[in-house]
Amino acid sequence: MNITRAAIVFVASVCIGGVAPARGAEKAHWTYEGAEGPAHWATLSPEFSGCAGRNQSPIDLVQARMIKAELPAIVFSYQPSALDIVNNGHTIQVDYTGNSTIQLDGRTFHLKQFHFHSPSENLIDGKSYAMEAHLVHADDDGNLAVVAVMIESGAANAFLDKVWPSMPAAAGGRAQPAGVQVNVSDFLPADRAYYRFEGSLTTPPCTEGVRWLVLQKPVSASAKQIEAFQHVVHHANNRPVQPVNARVVLK
Repeated sequence: MNITRAAIVFVASVCIGGVAPARGAEKAHWTYEGAEGPAHWATLSPEFSGCAGRNQSPIDLVQARMIKAELPAIVFSYQPSALDIVNNGHTIQVDYTGNSTIQLDGRTFHLKQFHFHSPSENLIDGKSYAMEAHLVHADDDGNLAVVAVMIESGAANAFLDKVWPSMPAAAGGRAQPAGVQVNVSDFLPADRAYYRFEGSLTTPPCTEGVRWLVLQKPVSASAKQIEAFQHVVHHANNRPVQPVNARVVLK
């Protein structure tokens, strides 16, 4: 699905992570529970009607139902970026600068931001992970690709140790600590085999046409790191899995 250039910034930097618009008209309020929770997103605003679509994310990736395919390796080319971290009230998001890219389907997708959910949004064979990171990319035509990384409880994560100390405690807070750089390559597992499916944004407006690339191997984070994220966000921030319907999941 193509979207306009203006929408690239809105979708890639705003919607997937759930950031409220910096300017312009107020959008309908949504949450992860109650009357404004996921079951009601599609009815909160006409702009959110896509949340009732047939190709929604996240999903349960059931290996027995997948189709084996010769999926090409994702070509990662990530560069360091100054740490720019936002608490948008829905998640912790790191905005990424510079020319960090992945190559996929003959296209170049630029890394715009990454953010976190706890517990995981996607499931693998029904298994939920402690957290899930979404690395959000957009190409020059507005096509979106999300690399999802599962995070299981275990050893402390050195990459998160660089990010977590700067997490703003209050919604709307932003931190740009001087001299701190991160390279998200350091966060990825060594084995980058992946599952692939077509899906959507996992927050309103739930726009479809997103390439989802879920890495098969998880990374770890300590219980303390996981609890630190949950303490700042104050609530579970995962959309329930959606029907797969007629979609094909490749592995």
